[in-house]
Amino acid sequence: MIEGKKILIGVTGSIAAYKSVSLVRLFVQAGATVKVIMTESATNFVAPLSFSTLSKNPVYLKLMEGDTWSNHVELGRWADLFIIAPLSCNTLAKMRCGICDNMLLAVYLSATCPVVVAPAMDEDMWLHPATKYNLQEIQNFGNKIIEVNTGELASGLFGPGRMAEPQEIFDWASNFLDGPKPLSAKKVLITAGPTHEPIDPVRYIGNRSSGKMGIALASQCIDMGAEVTLILGPSAESVPSGCKLMKVQTAREMYNAVLKEWPASQIGIMAAAVADYSVQDVAAQKIKKEGDTLSLELVKTLDILATLGRQKQSEQFLVGFALETTNEAENAKAKMANKNADLIVLNSLRETGAGFGHDSNKITIFEKNGYEETYGLKTKTEVAWDIVDTIIKFYNA
Repeated sequence: MIEGKKILIGVTGSIAAYKSVSLVRLFVQAGATVKVIMTESATNFVAPLSFSTLSKNPVYLKLMEGDTWSNHVELGRWADLFIIAPLSCNTLAKMRCGICDNMLLAVYLSATCPVVVAPAMDEDMWLHPATKYNLQEIQNFGNKIIEVNTGELASGLFGPGRMAEPQEIFDWASNFLDGPKPLSAKKVLITAGPTHEPIDPVRYIGNRSSGKMGIALASQCIDMGAEVTLILGPSAESVPSGCKLMKVQTAREMYNAVLKEWPASQIGIMAAAVADYSVQDVAAQKIKKEGDTLSLELVKTLDILATLGRQKQSEQFLVGFALETTNEAENAKAKMANKNADLIVLNSLRETGAGFGHDSNKITIFEKNGYEETYGLKTKTEVAWDIVDTIIKFYNA
């Protein structure tokens, strides 16, 4: 429901800025309070007077106006939803890098409300790998993206890149803000990333997990209204705002953190690539390179998924991941049964573009009642949607 909501609209330099005039009108007519921020280049396409007249609020243009300072922090906390429409290629790149050189970006970087963007650019710009990368990265930050339309562009080309129509953006916002979400009031515990098992003070045993899959799952669960605790191993990936973050290094640290949080959680998603073995005797000093061989005695780490499966109560739902290279389906189903999980998500290293380090993945989901579904190669954000949708389906069954 839009009535009574506080909507902040950011307008950047694009010919599609004229559509934002209609967007402001739709929100005002629906009973929302609307405030508008414009970049300097946006004023070349639409006059600020148009937005101030329709919104009945002054338009924010600069951090400093004469002797007046615009409180970007206050504005970013005021809104229920921040919509950047149109989002230009230039502003997209700045959002990805965290550049703060205008009022709109200052508000974006300090906003505590959800942020959604509606890109607008020419076909070649839209299809450029840098644009795809930047979109994926800001999505990893927790931002939402309203897909572009295909049609006639300002350049005269016909293709993807047109900003979504004002009514489409309005409808998206209405659905997003309307009522409770499927995971509202649910506590979701997620693990992500690798673990590093020390050999000595400078070396460790690890794996190639980036943490991208678990972080995408955290973002999607937050979108669905969940209270998310993310236990993250060593990872350089950005974490979505709105979750409780606990950083760990080793399998033992992850085990202890998970067991502390699990009793208060309704859903557990164990997406981390936890080491199966750790070094028996960790050297206190750096091991010198002496001799042609070095032997390390390894001991099995504690099994996090199996422990949670044993402790699982009737109201709790447990999801595990399986990474297999042979007999994939059989091994995944066996893992689900042995660990007492409710769902198992199977990854395969044999799929090009899937698995560790990639921005995409290809999965099969198995449910203990016999349900299974295989999905095509998708971005990890899209894969997270599929997994969370399946969890919602079976958790509420």
